[in-house]
Parts: sequence; C-alpha cells; structure tokens
Amino acid sequence: MLLSPDGKQPIRRRLYLTVAMLIAAGYGLTLAIFYPGIMTFDAKFVYEYIARGVLGDWQSPVMTVLWGVIDPIAPGAGSMFLLIATSYWLGFGVLALAVARRSTRVALWLLLSALLPPAFVFVGIIWRDVLFAISLLLAAAIVFAAAERGAPLRVPVQVLALALCAFGVLLRPNAVIAAPILAAYIAWPCRMQLKRTAILLVPAMAGFFGLVQVVYYGALGATRQHPLQTIMVFDLGGISHFTKQNQFPVTWSEPESALLLNNCYQPTQWDIYWRLEPCDFVMRRLEKEEGLFGTPAITEAWTRAVMRHPLAYLRHRAAFMWNFLAGNNLTMWLDDIEGSTDTVFPDRPAFRALVALHDMLKSTPLFRVGSWLLVCIIVCGFAWRRRETPEGAFALGVCGSAAVYVLAFAAVGVASDFRYGYWAVLAGIVGGVVAALGRPAPGVPAKAHRNES
Repeated sequence: MLLSPDGKQPIRRRLYLTVAMLIAAGYGLTLAIFYPGIMTFDAKFVYEYIARGVLGDWQSPVMTVLWGVIDPIAPGAGSMFLLIATSYWLGFGVLALAVARRSTRVALWLLLSALLPPAFVFVGIIWRDVLFAISLLLAAAIVFAAAERGAPLRVPVQVLALALCAFGVLLRPNAVIAAPILAAYIAWPCRMQLKRTAILLVPAMAGFFGLVQVVYYGALGATRQHPLQTIMVFDLGGISHFTKQNQFPVTWSEPESALLLNNCYQPTQWDIYWRLEPCDFVMRRLEKEEGLFGTPAITEAWTRAVMRHPLAYLRHRAAFMWNFLAGNNLTMWLDDIEGSTDTVFPDRPAFRALVALHDMLKSTPLFRVGSWLLVCIIVCGFAWRRRETPEGAFALGVCGSAAVYVLAFAAVGVASDFRYGYWAVLAGIVGGVVAALGRPAPGVPAKAHRNES
C-alpha cells in the first residue's frame, strides 16, 4: 500500500465507500428477509411482561425494560429486531473498517462472512441469546477499531465496550465466567497477558455477579422465579435415571416412578419435567401441589444427590454436553406463534430461500456447537504466539470468552438449542478472520500503546 509523505496510511475513499455499501446492502438484505422479526415463545414471554408491568428473573428483566423503552419505534417484534439487526451490522461494519486499514481483501471477506448461514439465519429471530452475542461482538469490534488510537478516543470507547459487556451479562447471567476474559481484552486491547487476565478473573466474576444482583433485585425489583433450580430439577432427573433411585424430595406413585426412572430422562432439555407430557407431573407436583420449587428443599435434595452419586451426576452432565455439542438440535425458529399461518413469512421468497439453504446445511458441522467451540480453541492456539499484538489480543479475547462460555454449559446447561452457542459462532468467525491478518507492512508505524501494563 502506498504511503503519504507524512508516513501514514492514506484514507482510501473508494475502499471505505465499498465497505460502507456492503454494510448497507447486508443491512438492507436483513430487513428484506426478516422484518419485522420472528417472535419466539421466549420473546413473547418477555414482551407480555411489558404490558403487565411485571419483571421476573426467569428471562432477563433488563431485556424487558429495554424492549419497553424502544417498543414505540416498531411495536411488537419490530423494535427488538431492528436493535439486533442494526447492532449486528454495526459490529461487523466497524470491525471491517478497522481491518480495511491493513487489508482490503480481509475486510471484504469479513463482511461476506457475516452472511454465513450459522450466523446470519439467527439475526431475525428474537432470542436474548442472539442479542447477548451481538452485544459482545459490538463491544470487541469498537475496541479493536480504537486500540491504536490515542487515549482521548480509546478510553471512552473502552468504557462503552465494558458497558456492552456488562449488558451481555445482564442478558445472560451464566456469562459471569466468560465475560471477564472479554473484559480483560477491553482493558488491554493491544496485548493479552495470561498473568494479569488470571488476576482479573475472580474479581471480575464477583463484580459481574454483584451487578446482576444490584440491577435485577435492587434497581429493577425483579421477582425471584428461581431459574437456578431448573438446573437442579434437570440434574435430579438425570441422577434418578442413572441410579434408578428417586432423588426428588417427594414420593411418586408407582406409574410415576416408573416413568421418572426409565422413560422421562433425555439429555436434551429440562422442559421434559416442566411442560412436556407425560412427564410434566414432576414440576406440577414440585411447584403446584407440594410448593417445593423455589425452596431450600430442592437445593438440599440436589446437594445430597450430587454428593452421594457423583458418577451418576457426571454421566448425566456428560450426556447433556455431548448432545449440546454434537446433537442435531433446534436451530432456526420458524413457527408462527401468532397462529395466522403454520410458519412465518410463507409468501416471502427470499426468506424461503434462506430456510431452504439452512435446511440443506443443518445436518452438517456448520450447525453443531462443538464445531464452533473447536474453531474458537484453534483460533486461540493460533493467536497465542501473537498475543502481544492487537490482532492476537482480539482473537484471544473473543474466542477465549466464547470457548469458556460454551464449556460452562457442562455444569449449568438445561437445554441444548444451537442458539446457546451463538457467541462461539460469531467469535469464531471474527476471531479467525482478524487472527489471519498479517503483520504490518514495513514502514507502517505501529501505534500500539505499550504503556498499558
């Protein structure tokens, strides 16, 4: 690339115009295919809370409040869809513009990669997991773009990125383990050091956990609906199955016991015990008849079962994790929950073409969470030698965070939908592309701020 007389890279208007046009085209395509967005049952549950003026912690109360604020923009799914789609293309766009200073081809490939089916088919679906992943993507992108800028620009960007990271945790509190890795990248975007990241890990976890408590139950006054006990119910069902002994703090009838120990358990989702016949008698008994759900009785039963039968617990958790990583799990949501048609957008050719492409690829590794976990681990290994460069630090920050997030489901997962690994998809894509950037050409000044340490 030619340099201007002062030694700096010239701003190539044609390149940036091309990147901007691709961003606009991608955003327009997203609107044409998905607008006003696809409402899921989880999303409808959150949206109904707005009208009722109720906040609970089963879903994120922060998402409920945010949706209520932006809802007038496009009532219903539209406002949340616009937020998700805009943030998605803003994240990829900012990152592409930053990469364009170094490589035109890599920048263009980055934008094209935003259309890869495992990433793109979820942009129009209203799930907090999608908003969570895109928020972290945007946080990392803006920091990478400002990493080699002066402190007057870089510091405000870092503050905004930390706010986006915190917002992600408030959407998905089980990210408290993974978010500190991304926070470490945000704090030191020009080089990733293992020692200081490890030192930051526990205080950051405590800080994010405290943030959830303060915002959920202090600032917002959310009702405690005991989502953690869903994990315990799932685990009690799994341990009961593998030990062939009832681990729940209730006594079942003989037919119920036979179902519980032999037929109910599947390493796919805890909903089997909640709302799916014939095993919904479990939660009906625990919650409505005995009133035990949400009480210490469930916690005590879970602790006792894990302590007495650790191998059964591990077998259950291993079975779940294998299904989560390698199973043919739910990907796109296509049901029309409003009931006017069987599936959403039946008369929209572009959407049906996307669904056909998704269906063709669904059985491939592209739609397996384990594939993207492996991609993130490989990217981390590749980037480790370049951890003291902005590119290496970015790749380690996003892919390290995503890998830890996915692995955390081994302990806390209660459902194995592909969407729960969506952060690994986005991180694997952008981390891999940025890690592939070569070193700066000779004569191009490196402006990394080495005084960060």
